[in-house]
Amino acid sequence: MTLPPALMVQGTCSNAGKSLLAAALCRLLARRGLRVAPFKAQNMALNSFVTSDGKEMGRAQVLQAAACGLAPDVRMNPVLLKPTSNTGSQVIVLGEPVGQMRVAEYLRYKPTAWKAVRRAYNSLAAGMDVMVLEGAGSPAEINLKAHDIVNMRMARHAGALVALVADIDRGGAFAALAGTMALLTRAERSRVGGFILNKFRGDASLLDPALSMLQRRTGKPFWGVVPMLENLRLPEEDSVSFKQGLTPGLYAGAAQGEYGLLDIVVPDLPHLSNATDLDALRDEPGVRLRIVRSAEHWGEPHAVILPGSRNTVDDLRFLLRSGLADCVRGFADRCQQQGRGAVVGICGGLQMLGAEISDPLGLEEGGCEPGLGLLPLCTKLLAAKRLRRTCGWVHPCLTGVERQSVCGYEIHHGQTAVVSAVEGSGLPSQAQVRVVMADSEEQPLGWGTCDAQGRARVWGSYLHGLFDVDNFRHAFLQSLRSEAGLPPAPLATYCLGPELDRLADAVEDALDMPAILGQLGMA
Repeated sequence: MTLPPALMVQGTCSNAGKSLLAAALCRLLARRGLRVAPFKAQNMALNSFVTSDGKEMGRAQVLQAAACGLAPDVRMNPVLLKPTSNTGSQVIVLGEPVGQMRVAEYLRYKPTAWKAVRRAYNSLAAGMDVMVLEGAGSPAEINLKAHDIVNMRMARHAGALVALVADIDRGGAFAALAGTMALLTRAERSRVGGFILNKFRGDASLLDPALSMLQRRTGKPFWGVVPMLENLRLPEEDSVSFKQGLTPGLYAGAAQGEYGLLDIVVPDLPHLSNATDLDALRDEPGVRLRIVRSAEHWGEPHAVILPGSRNTVDDLRFLLRSGLADCVRGFADRCQQQGRGAVVGICGGLQMLGAEISDPLGLEEGGCEPGLGLLPLCTKLLAAKRLRRTCGWVHPCLTGVERQSVCGYEIHHGQTAVVSAVEGSGLPSQAQVRVVMADSEEQPLGWGTCDAQGRARVWGSYLHGLFDVDNFRHAFLQSLRSEAGLPPAPLATYCLGPELDRLADAVEDALDMPAILGQLGMA
């Protein structure tokens, strides 16, 4: 079959900005009236998304699809690896989990994965004018090249022109570009069309001597120098980038600004997943999210959010070791007594709030682990994975306003049920717990316990994307501000379109797009 022209963004290292550059190029090509789609053969990330047909894929390609004006499609990311430990991952192929694999086992599976990758690409590309591909890590990781399905091997299959990107903000960018080219084969070097320097601060004209020297050494042109874009409000590909964007430890001084500062603590779970659940909160005026790694940095928050986890039992043990479990329990007690604040758990965070988590099949750690004991819930991790887009309602006890509609998605192996509290266990009784969120068929999505005024002080939900819903997020934050004695703050709308256009505009100003399109044969 004849495949359309393709441009592939590869990097000299991880976190060079490949995902956002690919999203920008998708947007620029779509604005030219071209049918364009993104593609990444294999993604390793704990931030994932559920498509309308109940399939799971990486968030980076979801953002890139939005840049193209397309609905997310698992063919855009046929292989997703979700690490559960330093040596093992859940392997998801075309949106469906195929097993938990350690490195050696996955290497044996790679030929099967590669077949799925090729079929997905050919099918997706058949309806497009141009494709934008993203690599992973670096094509010069020579210890991994024999099993490569995402960098130069994929570029060869797609017939792609490669843009090689270096992050100049971290230093060593010119050496990284020259070294990468030196480690590529002659055939691989011939695929590289040009270089891009990313995340530059300052006067780009100062780079001219270095650009000229590297161009002479490699024979490859520089396609542009992309500036560092501050405060770009777009979802991150993984939790590592998300954590780097949060404020560690205590913030300096008291509440700042005209509206005062609503302080929300997020414990730093080692296996934190779907950190994108918190993006909309981070962008609200007068809100500060703090990543907290130890009890000494706990401070005096107004709310605590336990996010999702890809290894819930191990992250629960981390909370206990670090002393953060005691901080969460103590804060929950104060919320109940003082009638203000909330402890919120999302997916794995909800499971941690309960009495017990059992893993009889060894999907994560195996065995059975006591939870934080703040809700009378028991969770069992089962083989079947729940993947679906979900709409439903939230109870007024969460916000103090009338029942609201919400939409999001579910990704979990856990089945959770309310249990009877044993006398002396310290658990709330069944009579104290209520369903605080349910789907359109009245099936529970979340549970909570309320104070004497009927407000939920400890609650959790399986619904990812809950805080992306503007009306719910605004009501939740304003209720916290009111209880804390803070004045109302202006409300933000969570919308990716303007930020994607801002990104695309900056990249178009920085890159020699006529040269790129010319090398693609699309001038």
